[in-house]
Amino acid sequence: MNARIPEPVEGGGADELQLSPSETLAHNSAMRVAGARGAGDDPGARTQRALASIVLGFELIVVFLIGMTVFGLGILKPAELGIWGGLGLCAVIIVALATMRMGRVGIAIGWAVHALMLLSGIVLPMAILVGAIFTALWAYCMVKGASIDRGRAAYLASAAQAE
Repeated sequence: MNARIPEPVEGGGADELQLSPSETLAHNSAMRVAGARGAGDDPGARTQRALASIVLGFELIVVFLIGMTVFGLGILKPAELGIWGGLGLCAVIIVALATMRMGRVGIAIGWAVHALMLLSGIVLPMAILVGAIFTALWAYCMVKGASIDRGRAAYLASAAQAE
């Protein structure tokens, strides 16, 4: 079954999702970044991948700043290890974002990123708090995204049967 997911419409009918122009732009951008378009697209995980990309994108910035903090505080000897550790985790996040279009691979790497983020608390204890917040946000987005995707699949199945 290769059903087409209906796009959000600006000013559509009473039963359709109505988005403002800025909401439509944000929705379409997030879906494009998450790889929701293209050949071999898994329509069952669009929202989950979009949410995963958003969380990892914000986390990329925070991880870099944590690496700079470790460098600036001189916690490690040599101090440059803080920068290299932060850049290394940033590279893993970029790989996760790049593989988000490949089905579950990006999601699995995202879970590994969060484990590494929590482990960074060994070097900088406040990073445990930041890691816990991002891990909780990640878990919520995974659960809620999967729920939305299941609801969309059920809607499409019922719409296909009605035709």
